[in-house]
Amino acid sequence: MHGDKREDIMADRFVNLFEPDTLLPAQYFAAFAREGGLVRERRLMLAVLQDAVECYQKYALARDPRGRLLFEDAQEWIESGEREWAFAYENICEVLSLNAEYIRKGLSKWRQQRGPVRRSAAKIVPLSERRALGELVEVPEQELQQAS
Repeated sequence: MHGDKREDIMADRFVNLFEPDTLLPAQYFAAFAREGGLVRERRLMLAVLQDAVECYQKYALARDPRGRLLFEDAQEWIESGEREWAFAYENICEVLSLNAEYIRKGLSKWRQQRGPVRRSAAKIVPLSERRALGELVEVPEQELQQAS
Protein backbone atom coordinates (compact mmCIF):
# COMPACT_ATOMS: atom_id res chain seq x y z
CA MET A 1 0.00 0.00 0.00
CA HIS A 2 2.84 2.30 0.79
CA GLY A 3 4.25 1.61 -2.70
CA ASP A 4 0.95 2.56 -4.35
CA LYS A 5 1.00 5.99 -2.72
CA ARG A 6 4.53 6.63 -3.95
CA GLU A 7 3.56 5.58 -7.49
CA ASP A 8 0.57 7.96 -7.42
CA ILE A 9 2.78 10.87 -6.35
CA MET A 10 5.28 10.08 -9.13
CA ALA A 11 2.48 9.78 -11.70
CA ASP A 12 1.07 13.17 -10.63
CA ARG A 13 4.49 14.79 -10.95
CA PHE A 14 5.01 13.25 -14.37
CA VAL A 15 1.63 14.44 -15.65
CA ASN A 16 2.20 17.95 -14.27
CA LEU A 17 5.36 18.26 -16.36
CA PHE A 18 3.26 18.32 -19.54
CA GLU A 19 0.47 20.60 -18.37
CA PRO A 20 0.70 24.24 -19.43
CA ASP A 21 1.12 26.89 -16.76
CA THR A 22 -2.01 28.90 -16.24
CA LEU A 23 -1.65 32.67 -16.28
CA LEU A 24 -4.20 35.43 -16.02
CA PRO A 25 -4.05 37.98 -18.85
CA ALA A 26 -2.96 40.64 -16.36
CA GLN A 27 -0.03 38.46 -15.29
CA TYR A 28 0.97 37.84 -18.91
CA PHE A 29 0.97 41.52 -19.93
CA ALA A 30 2.58 42.66 -16.69
CA ALA A 31 5.74 40.88 -17.82
CA PHE A 32 5.94 43.23 -20.82
CA ALA A 33 5.37 46.33 -18.74
CA ARG A 34 8.48 45.69 -16.65
CA GLU A 35 11.99 46.60 -17.71
CA GLY A 36 13.17 43.96 -20.13
CA GLY A 37 9.79 43.46 -21.81
CA LEU A 38 8.89 45.65 -24.76
CA VAL A 39 11.07 48.46 -23.44
CA ARG A 40 14.21 46.93 -24.88
CA GLU A 41 12.56 46.15 -28.19
CA ARG A 42 11.29 49.74 -28.43
CA ARG A 43 14.80 51.03 -27.72
CA LEU A 44 16.17 48.83 -30.48
CA MET A 45 13.49 50.05 -32.88
CA LEU A 46 14.29 53.65 -32.00
CA ALA A 47 17.99 52.97 -32.62
CA VAL A 48 17.21 51.46 -36.05
CA LEU A 49 15.07 54.49 -36.97
CA GLN A 50 17.69 56.92 -35.69
CA ASP A 51 20.44 55.21 -37.70
CA ALA A 52 18.35 55.38 -40.87
CA VAL A 53 17.59 59.08 -40.42
CA GLU A 54 21.26 59.82 -39.69
CA CYS A 55 22.39 57.92 -42.80
CA TYR A 56 19.74 59.70 -44.86
CA GLN A 57 20.91 63.12 -43.70
CA LYS A 58 24.63 62.44 -43.59
CA TYR A 59 24.88 60.87 -47.04
CA ALA A 60 22.08 62.70 -48.90
CA LEU A 61 24.60 64.67 -50.95
CA ALA A 62 27.34 62.05 -51.02
CA ARG A 63 29.19 61.50 -54.26
CA ASP A 64 31.29 58.49 -53.33
CA PRO A 65 29.81 55.01 -54.00
CA ARG A 66 29.74 53.96 -50.34
CA GLY A 67 27.97 57.13 -49.24
CA ARG A 68 25.48 56.91 -52.09
CA LEU A 69 24.72 53.29 -51.19
CA LEU A 70 24.14 54.16 -47.51
CA PHE A 71 21.81 56.99 -48.51
CA GLU A 72 19.91 54.88 -51.03
CA ASP A 73 19.45 52.05 -48.50
CA ALA A 74 18.09 54.46 -45.89
CA GLN A 75 15.87 56.21 -48.44
CA GLU A 76 14.47 52.93 -49.75
CA TRP A 77 13.71 51.70 -46.23
CA ILE A 78 12.02 54.96 -45.22
CA GLU A 79 9.97 55.20 -48.41
CA SER A 80 8.89 51.56 -48.29
CA GLY A 81 5.31 50.81 -47.33
CA GLU A 82 6.20 47.23 -46.37
CA ARG A 83 4.80 45.90 -43.11
CA GLU A 84 5.68 42.19 -43.25
CA TRP A 85 8.99 42.54 -41.40
CA ALA A 86 8.92 43.46 -37.71
CA PHE A 87 11.58 46.11 -38.26
CA ALA A 88 9.97 47.67 -41.32
CA TYR A 89 9.82 51.47 -41.21
CA GLU A 90 6.02 51.54 -40.99
CA ASN A 91 5.97 49.05 -38.10
CA ILE A 92 8.67 50.85 -36.14
CA CYS A 93 6.85 54.17 -36.47
CA GLU A 94 3.61 52.54 -35.35
CA VAL A 95 5.18 50.91 -32.29
CA LEU A 96 6.86 54.20 -31.34
CA SER A 97 3.63 56.15 -31.95
CA LEU A 98 5.24 58.26 -34.68
CA ASN A 99 3.58 59.47 -37.88
CA ALA A 100 5.56 57.70 -40.62
CA GLU A 101 4.30 59.96 -43.42
CA TYR A 102 5.13 63.13 -41.46
CA ILE A 103 8.73 61.97 -41.01
CA ARG A 104 8.97 61.03 -44.70
CA LYS A 105 7.74 64.44 -45.80
CA GLY A 106 10.04 66.20 -43.35
CA LEU A 107 13.09 64.33 -44.62
CA SER A 108 12.12 64.98 -48.24
CA LYS A 109 11.69 68.70 -47.55
CA TRP A 110 15.00 68.76 -45.67
CA ARG A 111 16.77 67.17 -48.64
CA GLN A 112 15.23 69.58 -51.15
CA GLN A 113 16.40 72.54 -49.08
CA ARG A 114 19.94 71.19 -48.99
CA GLY A 115 20.14 70.21 -52.62
CA PRO A 116 23.46 70.38 -54.43
CA VAL A 117 24.75 73.85 -55.30
CA ARG A 118 24.20 74.54 -58.97
CA ARG A 119 27.28 75.41 -60.95
CA SER A 120 25.48 78.32 -62.56
CA ALA A 121 25.27 79.96 -59.11
CA ALA A 122 29.05 80.43 -59.03
CA LYS A 123 30.33 83.41 -60.99
CA ILE A 124 33.69 83.04 -62.67
CA VAL A 125 35.52 86.35 -62.73
CA PRO A 126 38.38 86.64 -65.19
CA LEU A 127 41.81 87.37 -63.74
CA SER A 128 42.05 90.75 -65.47
CA GLU A 129 38.81 91.92 -63.78
CA ARG A 130 39.98 90.71 -60.37
CA ARG A 131 43.24 92.64 -60.79
CA ALA A 132 41.28 95.73 -61.74
CA LEU A 133 39.10 95.37 -58.64
CA GLY A 134 42.15 94.92 -56.42
CA GLU A 135 41.05 91.44 -55.29
CA LEU A 136 44.29 89.77 -56.23
CA VAL A 137 46.74 89.66 -53.35
CA GLU A 138 50.36 89.24 -54.18
CA VAL A 139 51.92 86.25 -52.44
CA PRO A 140 55.68 86.35 -52.02
CA GLU A 141 57.50 83.73 -54.10
CA GLN A 142 59.08 82.23 -50.97
CA GLU A 143 55.62 81.35 -49.54
CA LEU A 144 54.60 79.71 -52.82
CA GLN A 145 57.69 77.49 -52.72
CA GLN A 146 56.99 76.48 -49.11
CA ALA A 147 53.37 75.58 -49.95
CA SER A 148 54.40 73.25 -52.77
